Amino acid sequence: MALPLSAQARYWGIAAVVFFILLWLLGNVLLPFLVGGAIAYFLDPVADRLQRAGLSRVAATTVISLVALLAVILLVLAIIPTLVNQLTALVNSAPEIARRMQTFLIERFPDLADNTSTIRQTLANIAATIQSRGAELANGVISSALGVISAVVFIVVVPVVAFYLLLDWDHMVARIDRLLPRDHAATVRQLAREIDKVLAGFVRGQLSVCLLLGTFYSIALMLAGLQFGLIVGAIAGAITFIPYVGSLVGGMLAIGLALFQFWGNWVSIGIVAAIFAAGQFIEGNILTPKLVGKSVGLHPVWLLFALSAFGSVFGFVGMLVAVPVAASIGVLMRFGIGRYQTSTLYRGHVGSDDEETR
Repeated sequence: MALPLSAQARYWGIAAVVFFILLWLLGNVLLPFLVGGAIAYFLDPVADRLQRAGLSRVAATTVISLVALLAVILLVLAIIPTLVNQLTALVNSAPEIARRMQTFLIERFPDLADNTSTIRQTLANIAATIQSRGAELANGVISSALGVISAVVFIVVVPVVAFYLLLDWDHMVARIDRLLPRDHAATVRQLAREIDKVLAGFVRGQLSVCLLLGTFYSIALMLAGLQFGLIVGAIAGAITFIPYVGSLVGGMLAIGLALFQFWGNWVSIGIVAAIFAAGQFIEGNILTPKLVGKSVGLHPVWLLFALSAFGSVFGFVGMLVAVPVAASIGVLMRFGIGRYQTSTLYRGHVGSDDEETR
C-alpha cells in the first residue's frame, strides 16, 4: 500500500532540505562536479547521435572530448585574450567618448558651454565613473572568474568528470529509474521527461542561440569596421536569452560607438544598425523557433529571480543549479495546478454532479 500523502510530502521535503544544506556547505567542493555534469548533460544528445551513426559510446565520447579540447585551446589562445583587450580598451575609451559627446552637445546647445552647467558636470562625472568603475568591474570579473574556477578545475577535474559522466550517462539514468518508488514511477518519469524537455529547450537551445548570434554579431561588426565589434557582439550574444534585451542593449551600444567612430559616414552607421536588425530577424524567425521552440515554459522573469536568489544564497554554485531547480519547480507547479483543477477542492460538488449527469 502506498504511503499517505502527508508522509510522502514529509520525506520529499526532508530530501529537499538536505540537498540545499549540502549545496550550502559543500558548494566549492561540488563546483567541478556540477560543471562537469552540466557539460555531460549538454553533450549527451550529441553522443546519442554519434551512437546512432555507428560509433560506440566510448568512441563517441572520445570524439566529443577531442573536439571540445580543440575548441578550448582555440578560445584560450585566440578569442579570450582579444575579448579582454577590447573590454579594457572600451573602458579606457570612455572619457574620450564622453568628451566627444560633450562637444557634440555643446555645438547644438551652446548653453552647455557654461562650466557651471549641471549637465556638463554630470557628463564629466559619468565619464570618470565609467572609467574607474568599469576598470574595477573588468578586473573584478576576470579575477573572480580565475578565483572561482581555477586552472586546475578547467584542466583536470571538469574534463575528467564530464568525460566519465558522458560515458556512463545512459547507465546512470537507468540506475536512477530502478530506484524510483514503484507506485509513482510512471508519474515521476513523466515529470522527469517534462523537466528534461524544459532544460533541453532552454539550456541547450538558448546556449546555442547565444553562441550563434554572438558569433554573427561579432564577425559582422568586425567586418563592418567597428572598433569594439568583438566585445559588443559577445555582450549582445551573452544576454540574448532575455527576449529583445540582447539585441536592444547590443544595438544601442554598437550604434552609439558607431556614431562616434563613423560620424558623418551614415552608410557605415546604417550597416551597423542593419546588422542588429538582421540579427533580431534571424533570432526571432529562425534560431529561436528551431532551437528553443515555443513550449519551453521557463519565463525569463522567473529565471532571473532564480538566478538572483540562488546566487545570493549559494554563490556561484547556486547560479549553476538555479536553472535546473527553476525548471523543476515550474514543472511541479504546473503538475500541481493540473491536479488541483481536477480535484473537488477546485471543481466543488457542483462540478462532480454535472459530470455524473452527462
